[in-house]
Amino acid sequence: MRSIRRQLLFWLLAIVLLGVGIAGWLIYRQALAEANELFDYQLQEIAEALPSEPFSQVLGSRDTGDEGIVLQIWNRNGALMYYSRPRAPLAPRAELGFSTERTDRGDWRVYGAIVGDNVVQLAQPVSVRNRLAANVALRTLWPLIVLLPLLGLAVWVVVGRGLRPLRRVTGALETRHPEALDPLPDSRLPLEVQPLVRALNGLLQRLATALDTQKAFVADAAHELRTPLAAVQIQTQLVARATDDCTRREALADLQAGVTRATRLAEQLLALARSEPDGHLQTKAIDLHALLADCVLAYMPLAQQRGVDLGVEANEAATVIGDRDALRVMLNNLVDNATKYTPRGGRVDVSLVVENGHPTVRIADNGPGIPPAERERVFDRFYRAGESAERARTDVSGSGLGLAIVRRIAIQHGASVTLSDSPAGGLEVSVRF
Repeated sequence: MRSIRRQLLFWLLAIVLLGVGIAGWLIYRQALAEANELFDYQLQEIAEALPSEPFSQVLGSRDTGDEGIVLQIWNRNGALMYYSRPRAPLAPRAELGFSTERTDRGDWRVYGAIVGDNVVQLAQPVSVRNRLAANVALRTLWPLIVLLPLLGLAVWVVVGRGLRPLRRVTGALETRHPEALDPLPDSRLPLEVQPLVRALNGLLQRLATALDTQKAFVADAAHELRTPLAAVQIQTQLVARATDDCTRREALADLQAGVTRATRLAEQLLALARSEPDGHLQTKAIDLHALLADCVLAYMPLAQQRGVDLGVEANEAATVIGDRDALRVMLNNLVDNATKYTPRGGRVDVSLVVENGHPTVRIADNGPGIPPAERERVFDRFYRAGESAERARTDVSGSGLGLAIVRRIAIQHGASVTLSDSPAGGLEVSVRF
């Protein structure tokens, strides 16, 4: 498992080492430049201190050591008068001024000058200057290198103290009860930790909302299922107590109707659960023209049984991106509601038009309609619009889930649902994609 503390320690020490290395290189270059300037000045001073009189004979030579200065003196005629280190691999000629000679034993810094009647050449190994500059840089940096372990320990402690608020937040989360979704306190926290705590609080708030919604859904579903199931139980007892065939047939018909209502409610609850905003959709291009025609055709027998004139008024070609099954559930609910609540002898007109590139499905009826004050509330789960005289004559009781399912599916597909008065005096539902 990756540790932020270890990573910070590693990268901080790596940056410090890199900084020490760069500083050492700069110090070395600066010390080398100063050493070159100092030793060049020393070579000049030595040359000027030599006697300017001509030598009458070749002086004896001597070895001054590996790191000493090599001295060669020629007279005006080019005869070598003095050579302090005959084994030094220098060129047997003098070049006036400063120069650098490369030999098989390393580089040499050479200075040539005319002193009186003599030509003087002074040379020094470049390695001497490099060694001196390296020693200066090392003496400057060694306290920092010695302090690196202490610096690492200090970084480890400081980073640990900096991460303490995260451990405090982690402890607060670990000791919480699963149902405790109240927000975490974000006071007295570093600025870097506050966004994390705010994000956690946002997540806790969404979880609390989702749990409240789920609890309310379960409670409402249990309440709604209790009534049809109790009716089925009573109808079952009536069937058992029937004493003749006529009474038994009536009781069986009522029992079948009760089972149908309970089954319909269970299907609606399942459709509502599937239409949650986080539900999985298998989206693809859907021929809305053909899908709407299939839904209307499926409800033709029910409409004829109820004496309702159900038909397609306009059906233009249109394609939408979505889930076929979810869209079928949405359209079936709209057609089912319009057919159920339209009284016998009424009509339901279904149309699909394309307006400014937006496919729009309209389902209009001449039923009781919904009062304008309740048109927004009917999208809530288990809400039923108040009964009017016309609504009572339809002899239909709904579950209060149809329009809630319609709006959920529409939202999943980026569509909007509006309710308005139909030209025939009932309700018109429009779904605009």
